Formats: sequence, C-alpha cells, structure tokens
Amino acid sequence: MKTLQNWRNLSFLFLGLILVTACSDDDDTAPIVPANSIVELAVATPQLSDLRDALVKFPDLVDLLSNDGTYTVFAPTNDAFDALLAAIGQESIDDIPEDVLKNVLQYHVFTAAAVPASAVATGPITMANGEEANLVSDANGVSIQGAKVILADVTGTNGIVHLIDSVIVPPSILPIVGTIVAPAYFNKDFTTLIAAVQAADPSILTLLLSDGPSENGLTLFAPTNDAFTAAGITDLSAVADIVDAVLAYHVIDGTVIQDMLPTSGIAAAEVPTLGGNIYVTNAGGAVSINGTTTVVATNITGSNGVVHVIDRTLVPPTQTINEIVAGFASGTPGEFTLLAAALGRAGLADFFSNDGPYTVFAPTDAAFLAAGLDEAAINSTAPEAVAAILTHHVVQPNVYIFSTDLTDDLQAPMLNGQSVVIDLDTLTIQDAAGSDPAAGLVTTLLNVHATNGVVHVIDKVLLPSG
Repeated sequence: MKTLQNWRNLSFLFLGLILVTACSDDDDTAPIVPANSIVELAVATPQLSDLRDALVKFPDLVDLLSNDGTYTVFAPTNDAFDALLAAIGQESIDDIPEDVLKNVLQYHVFTAAAVPASAVATGPITMANGEEANLVSDANGVSIQGAKVILADVTGTNGIVHLIDSVIVPPSILPIVGTIVAPAYFNKDFTTLIAAVQAADPSILTLLLSDGPSENGLTLFAPTNDAFTAAGITDLSAVADIVDAVLAYHVIDGTVIQDMLPTSGIAAAEVPTLGGNIYVTNAGGAVSINGTTTVVATNITGSNGVVHVIDRTLVPPTQTINEIVAGFASGTPGEFTLLAAALGRAGLADFFSNDGPYTVFAPTDAAFLAAGLDEAAINSTAPEAVAAILTHHVVQPNVYIFSTDLTDDLQAPMLNGQSVVIDLDTLTIQDAAGSDPAAGLVTTLLNVHATNGVVHVIDKVLLPSG
C-alpha cells in the first residue's frame, strides 16, 4: 500500500492535474499521465482535508483507494462536512461512531468504473456500501443524490475524483438525520443506546422516528454508554427480554422541554412514559429521575421532539416491595429475614403487595438483632406492638419519596401517626423515641424502586415513642 508521507510535496502535482483537466479538447498539449492515486490526490488538496482525516481512520479504505483499480470517488469538500456536522448536531467527525462514518464514506465510492463527467448517465448506481445513489446529468451539470459536482474529472492513477458540495448520506440512515435519534446515532458516547435500539423490536425505531402516538412529538431521555454501565447493563444480551420495555421507559409521548418538567415537593412528581411512570425530582437544583439518575444535558431539539441526556439508564421496576423483601430473604446469605418475620407477626405479610405507593425505611437483619429483636423475640412480642414499630418505618402519605426528595431536617409523618426527622448532613433518621445514635441510611441501598413504592435501607430499627 502506498504511504501517506510527503503530502505537501504532492500539492503541486494535483494543481497540475487540475490545469490539465481544464484544458479544452482541441488543445494540442500532450496530456500528462497521472502519477498519484485517489488517496494521494485527496491528501494533497486543502479543500479535502476533512475527507482525508476521515479516510485515514480506515486503513482498508486507504488501501483500496491507493492500489490499482478503476474507481470513481465523489469527494465532499470541507464546507460539505461542516454542513453535515451542523445537520447531525456534532462538533467534529471524531464524534461520529466509526461504523457510521465508514458507511457514509463508502457511499461516496463507485468501484465498478472510473466515470468522467462527460460519460455520466442519469440513473442509479450501486456504491461501495451496497446502497444505490442516483446520478443526474442535465443542463445544470452533474449531481449525485442532490449533491452537486463543483469540480469534475480530477484524474488519478486508479480512477477519477469529482468534488461535491455536500456529503451524501446513505438512504438507510437518512431518515434519522434531524430527528431525536440523531444526537445519539451520530455520537460515539451513545453507541450502547443505538445498539439497544437495533436489538429491540423494529417498532421501537419506528416509534422514535415518529411524532409519537399523540402526534405531538416525543421526549427521549438518552442514556450515555457510561449510563448503561452505571445501571449494571454491560451486556445487552443479558437484558434481551426486557430491552423493549427499558427503551419505552425512556420515552414520553409529547415534547417536554426542561422548563415544562413538573416541579416536586416532599415527593417526586409522577410522569408517565410509554413504558410506565418515572418519578422526577425537580426542586430548583439538578433534575433527577427515580432517585438515582441525573439529567446532565437538556433541550436538544429534533424534528420530532426533544432529547435530554441522562447519566444512568432507567430500568422499570418489576417487583412489589413484598417481592423484593422476599427475594432478599431467600438469598444466600439472606437479608431482611427478620423484617419478613416481623411483617408476618404483625399481620402485615401482604400489606406491601397492595397498590401503594409506599416509601419504606427497611432495617437490615443486623439492625433488628441490635435492637434485641431476633426471630424468637419478634414472635413473642404482641402483634400490635410489632405493627406499631413497623408502621413507624412507612411514610404516611401514599407517595414516592426518593433520596433526592429528602431535605435537611425534614419531618416526615409516618404511618403510625408519629414523625421522624431526617438529617442530610449525617444521613441519619431520628425516630420518635429519640434513640441515640440515630439510624443511618445505607447509601448503597437507597432508592430500591418497586412497582408500588420505594425502599431505603437503614442500619437501625426506628422506635416509636410511648
């Protein structure tokens, strides 16, 4: 393969080729035999520096266009690439995923023949990526897929280059340009999201390219690659059975810009998506969702809605609080076994299977043992006394209160009629009995989202007064 060295030394050769190409047919000057490959021509042309930078990312394309052959390359100028970047909302070609960029570049190469402008016939030709492009030759000149040839017939040793005034986008991805899918599709930071969309039922992509069921546009909360990792999703095949549900959970039917998001108070604001309800904390600071996800960029507009970027992928809950407790209790090692025993003793075994919603501060087994409440003690305590303790762990209003909704010195009324006080500085909860020390929130087990509420794990049993 020919190297890309000595690029500057090739500039004068390219200039000579242009001058020869511009000569009239009846000029008696003997034609100059081309000495440079298509790649070398691109390298030596300042107007094609963006194309050069794109090509060198793909050694196989450089190799193809450097070796013997008869190729026709429609070469977009730097201005053409600038217009493309503006259309897809990116700063640089370095932002574009390499598989997408390569597909676009291949769509500019016709490998079957070197076709001078004078030989162009109107009709479709098949490009190197396998898709057809429509060539037009008329009184206005030559164009391909609407891109106008502004300099024709630059001849190289292995084909012909025609400079064009815009980047031509393959028909397979053209519908994405300008939509709410584009900011993710054309950016390396969202390749996992796009892979998820491609792995999902085709109806998901159809939805994302539409104006939504209400025809009022869509709002997409777009997770970055790091957002998938933060949610523990590192292998899409492991979530193949729920990928449709996960993606739908990120889409609101309707265009909701940041200023239109509902504000929240003591509890998160419930917002319906096409995959279930999300719970938004919006109290003047950073906007968060379901207690663990933060909105990090907002109001990226598209032709069919708006995009907000998030730092943790949203996963719709599938279990009730009862099922979550039971699942932990049956694990190895078990956890919340004493909470499950206490619920049974109090006659509340099925309580957290109801609709709710409930916000529950759930003591660990170690917390019960520290309070002297092993299983024997629980079963020897009057059911109403156990119930009085348990209901002091459940917030009285039927609302979702995530950790992001908690405020310092918040007095939260509990189901037993008494209140607890939350100290955000120390991440503790002071019970009505004034226990010392106060219960601590287990930071790694906050915001356990259930279908009927949210669970926050604490390291001490909350005791009522009296």
